[in-house]
Amino acid sequence: MAAKEKDAVRAPGTTTIAPNVLVTTARLAALGVQGVAAVAPGPSSVNRLFRRGSGEGVRIEIDDEAVSVDLHLVLEKETNVRDVSRKVQEDVARAIEDIVGMQVTRIDVHIEDIDYT
Repeated sequence: MAAKEKDAVRAPGTTTIAPNVLVTTARLAALGVQGVAAVAPGPSSVNRLFRRGSGEGVRIEIDDEAVSVDLHLVLEKETNVRDVSRKVQEDVARAIEDIVGMQVTRIDVHIEDIDYT
């Protein structure tokens, strides 16, 4: 009886997630961290298989169900680079794991510039 109830709750079909969803999730999570001024124009790609996307400054690699992220950022002046970088890593990992449900293996933060304007 329990198996029938479990099958009744689960909807048939599959869910697919476009690679750009990962790029957007990572970008928005990084921009939400205090001290991040912008995502820097830079390398932008999603895996070797998925070369599309508008992920300027965000590079995503997908290996099975695991995600690796490279972020190229511009920070605001007078921020602690180490603290902001760690916060970006935490928030991006949490966003990808919570929203998309994929495991994050690595997040590399590249500070490209400081915004003094």
